[in-house]
Amino acid sequence: MTANLSGHTTPLDLATMRENVTLLLDPDGTPVPQPPSGAELDTLTERLRGHLELLIPEVERAVGRLEKQSVTRYCMLACLGDARLRLRAEPTPRYNGPIGHARRLARAVTALCEHYEQATSPQ
Repeated sequence: MTANLSGHTTPLDLATMRENVTLLLDPDGTPVPQPPSGAELDTLTERLRGHLELLIPEVERAVGRLEKQSVTRYCMLACLGDARLRLRAEPTPRYNGPIGHARRLARAVTALCEHYEQATSPQ
């Protein structure tokens, strides 16, 4: 749940986040053959960054409700660290430039969506 300007909370739109990921990666995480490029890739990259900015605090809250020695907690913390690293990173030719950067963001979005669902689903 994220708070809007009026203080009301709205659920995360995981379906839209995953839909954006599919523009870069197939369900197995393999790069799609015809990814977007140019301005379309720039827009998608910014969307993925926005998704991470929404997901990170929600997953952090979920981590706080888990037992300290939980394996799930450690996995979630690792994915949170990776997501923060991806947000700070810039595209580099060494790692396939802007498309590689966008794919790494997409993988982080996927991981946090999965952890968020796992942590918030009724047991």
